[in-house]
Amino acid sequence: MALSDSRLNALLAYCKLTELADDPEVQTLIPVFYDAAVGYMSDAGVSPPLPGTAREAQYDLCVNYLVLDGWEHRDLAVGAVSDNPAFRRRLNQMKLTEA
Repeated sequence: MALSDSRLNALLAYCKLTELADDPEVQTLIPVFYDAAVGYMSDAGVSPPLPGTAREAQYDLCVNYLVLDGWEHRDLAVGAVSDNPAFRRRLNQMKLTEA
C-alpha cells in the first residue's frame, strides 16, 4: 500500500510532526514505519479496507498508532514494552470484521 501525500500529512498530524515534515529523519522513518505498520496489520490477519468503508477509519487509526509507536520508540534499546489496550481492542475488532 503506497503512502500518498494526503496519508503522509495525516500521519504527520497524528504524530504531531507537521512542523518537522522537512526533517530528514522524519522523511526517512515515517514511510518505513508506515510500511511496517501495514505489514503488521496484514500479518495480524487484517487486510486494507476498501476506500470509503466504515472500516477505513478504524484501519487508519491502527496504522497511525503503530507508526507513532515506532517513532516514539525508535531510539529505545531495551525497556519495558506494554500493550495499549485501546489499540488491542480495535485490532481485535478489525479481525472479527474481516470479510
